[in-house]
Formats: sequence, structure tokens, C-alpha cells
Amino acid sequence: MTRTTHHFLKMNGLGNDFVVLDLRREPLALTDALARAIADREKGVGCDQLITIEEPRNGGDAFMGIRNQDGGTVEACGNAARCIGRLILDETGKDAVVIETLGGNTVATRAGGEEITVDMGEPRLKWDQIPLSEEFRDTRGIELEVGPLGNPIMHSPGVVNVGNPHAVFFVDDADAIELDRIGPMLEHHPLFPERANISVAQVLSPTHLKLRTWERGVGLTKACGTAACASTVAAIRRRKTERKITVSLPGGDLTVEWREADNHIYMTGAAALDYEGDLDPAKMLAGTA
Repeated sequence: MTRTTHHFLKMNGLGNDFVVLDLRREPLALTDALARAIADREKGVGCDQLITIEEPRNGGDAFMGIRNQDGGTVEACGNAARCIGRLILDETGKDAVVIETLGGNTVATRAGGEEITVDMGEPRLKWDQIPLSEEFRDTRGIELEVGPLGNPIMHSPGVVNVGNPHAVFFVDDADAIELDRIGPMLEHHPLFPERANISVAQVLSPTHLKLRTWERGVGLTKACGTAACASTVAAIRRRKTERKITVSLPGGDLTVEWREADNHIYMTGAAALDYEGDLDPAKMLAGTA
């Protein structure tokens, strides 16, 4: 009898939650529609991102595929990298594993307890690497304002690519910004041809940022690992913080370091397994799961 269900893991990094499918063991024709159905919190399993573990493509230990709630494929996800890193570390027994993504390779190591450190690589800082639709020589703060002329609510975001594009606005009070209203407009702003993740960052001290993020294709999220990395880089470039800081997100804290020695960003935080189960793709597509 042909098996019609597929095993999944439900994992999270600081509340940024994932459905994980291991396609190395159970192949599945994953369409945008099926990804949306699985991610649906009412009719599916429900998650911020659907994550696939696949055979490595370039000599790493595994390839990680990432789809947002809207079904679209994205290049990188820091919180998911920690979760998949934990799984592959357990599976291989290695001290360090290479997780391949469309945005580049990520190296995962154990940091003690349930915490995992991932090497997110070097940030991309040139306007055409982010990418932007027009040239800005200085990406520490580009010309973009939100609100009335002469008295904007926020302005001059730093833009960074850490496997995916980010715009980071530094504000006095991150909680005061209506990110659920402003985020969708900025995500689709003409300056961002591939859309962008939009964050508001509040500097609490030279070693501490408070961060909220509107994630492209997802919406408001409890935690966005790549946004924490991008915001740290943006803050350091503006001389607002030191090179190793705590980033506080609605779901909890991450430690992020942009090392001078190798120009790489290192992010450390929790990677938790919530539960596991089986899903039926046909039923989910039909909305009867």
C-alpha cells in the first residue's frame, strides 16, 4: 500500500516557527500551493516558514530549502538555520556542519544546552548586492522616509543583505511604530526589486538592541534571525553599538557578533523541537486536513 502521509517536525527559534520536511527520506513534489496549505494556521499545520532538508548540492552536509507563508521561495533564514543545524549535528555527530541555502552556506556548531551558533557569512553592503533599484553609494543610510514631509516617523534606513535583503530603521521607541501598517508598504517599495524585510531597531545600550521585524512574505514575526544579523551590522556601521551585542526580539534574545577577524556574522540562540507528526498533502490541498 502506497504511503500518502509525510512525516514532519515542528520546530522554532524564539517563537519563529517551522514545519520541517526531510525530503531526503520522503520525496515530495512541493508546490507553492502545497506550501501555503501546510503553513496555514487554520487548515494546515501552521508555521512562519516551511523548511525542507534535501541532499547537499555543493559538498555540504545538507541543503535547506525555505518557503514563506505565501509559498514563495526565499534565500536565507537564520532561525531555521539553527534548527536544521541542530538536527544535522545530532544526525552526523560532527562538531560543525555545513548547511547549504540559496543564499550561501551556513556553518552550525553547538553553543551549549539547546543553543546553536551559526556562521551567517559576510554581509553584502553594496547597493546592487542588496539589491536596490537605484544606486546609493552609502548604504549605511539611504534616502527613504515614512510620514509627513519634514517630520517623518522614521527615515534613512541602513540596508544590508545577509542572504536576503533588509532595511533597518533606527527609532527611539520600537514599540511605538505601527509596523503592521507600515511594513507591507515598505516591503513592496519600488526601491526593493526583490522586496525586503523591514525592521525597526531601538538602541538600548552599546551592547543591546531591541528589534521588531516585518518579514517579507510572512508579516510580523516573533523573531527573524537574519534581521537580527542585519540590524547588528547596520548599527555597527552607524557606530551605535559594539561588535558583539544582544538583540532582543518579541520571542526572546539572540547574541550576534560581526567579527573583524573574518568579517563574518555569528548568531547564537535557541533551537527547539516542539513536536512531530504526519501530514497528508492531498487533504491539505483540499482544505480537509
